[in-house]
Amino acid sequence: MKIGIDLGTANVLVFVQGSGITVREPSVVAINEKDQIVAVGQEAKDMLGRTPGSISAIRPLRDGVIADYVVTEAMLRYFIKKGTAGRISLGRPDVLVSVPAGSTSVEKRYVLDAARQAGAGKAYLIEEPMAAAIGAELPISGPSGNMIVNIGGGTAEIAVLSLSDIVVSKSARVGGNRMDEAIALYIRRKYNLMIGDRTAEQVKFEIGSALPLEDELTMMVKGRDMIAGLPREIKITSTEVTEGLEVPLRNLLDAIRSVLEQTPPELSADIIDKGIVLSGGGALLRNMDRLVTAVTGVACHVATDPLSCVAKGTGIALEHFDVFAKSITSEA
Repeated sequence: MKIGIDLGTANVLVFVQGSGITVREPSVVAINEKDQIVAVGQEAKDMLGRTPGSISAIRPLRDGVIADYVVTEAMLRYFIKKGTAGRISLGRPDVLVSVPAGSTSVEKRYVLDAARQAGAGKAYLIEEPMAAAIGAELPISGPSGNMIVNIGGGTAEIAVLSLSDIVVSKSARVGGNRMDEAIALYIRRKYNLMIGDRTAEQVKFEIGSALPLEDELTMMVKGRDMIAGLPREIKITSTEVTEGLEVPLRNLLDAIRSVLEQTPPELSADIIDKGIVLSGGGALLRNMDRLVTAVTGVACHVATDPLSCVAKGTGIALEHFDVFAKSITSEA
């Protein structure tokens, strides 16, 4: 059995060969004071910011890399077991895990070790922008340039690919989590209202936009008044959220511009013809493609099912291992 895992800061997706994506859950683990796991995935995420003192709901990955090895290993074991439940397997499965393009050799070793300890027979790694490009069905095998921008929860992976390999890439620590933090900070500064990460994420989903909207959206937001210390509710607009997202979006655009500046001229010509493809959860932010087009002057469009691109890419890479062998890091 072969399994591809999109090991994201915000979500984990498991792709099982022959079955497609079988698991799609938040990468959150709840542990008690005895370091025993209480809940994993969606159940643990529902506990974020709401746990008693005896339970901690934590994200074991930060900025795309492992921050807590033991908890990550336990989380991987849970998702591998859940993803393969009810499927007949002889021996341990081969597992291909995605990692950020900017990962160090030590960070990659951590992921390989965690995958092996979690029950993998053979463990392999593939860089996220490569997996995202494969999953988005970009024609990367030919001698032509393709550009992908995968905006995940912890990092944005930007890469130009040709001949089934990465030519130029950059891993920027700006993603969905940074956007949530920016929204929470903006509301705290402007309204003296403290809101949680989940509320900030909800604001981003419901009224967030990379560019001001013609028909402004509004939303009621609840939190704790920082002066009175009491619960309070305010109304915010999509224009305010766009203003709050200015810093992370500017950092993302700087990273995209940096990759374009390093791209060889012939590949730059291909990118002008084909455009830039957005994938990952951050690609779903309203008008993100229009913002990238406005700043770079290059047409930009969102991939089909951007949330699943990396997971699909890991699955396709496993099925066509020989084709993508040079892009896959083995445990040896």
